[in-house]
Amino acid sequence: MIIKPSTALRNEYGLISDLCKEKNEPIFLTKNGEGDLVVMSIEAYKMREELLDLREKLLAAEANRISGAKTYSIDEVSARMQEVIHAHK
Repeated sequence: MIIKPSTALRNEYGLISDLCKEKNEPIFLTKNGEGDLVVMSIEAYKMREELLDLREKLLAAEANRISGAKTYSIDEVSARMQEVIHAHK
């Protein structure tokens, strides 16, 4: 975890930007010794959002499974994929 004072954002923007990209993790900024902001690269933000979206989809799928929705075995999915692939040739 990288922690910097908020003044570093103004005084060391280039360093903060480089650290975010190099470490691919957020930097926590403090103000008067207390947590204030989190700064991260766009790539790290996009990855985080994609992971959160995937997590939501997995939770929804699990909730559907638990509630009795039809599920498919790996063999059933594989066979269906083969059908689709061969139908488009």
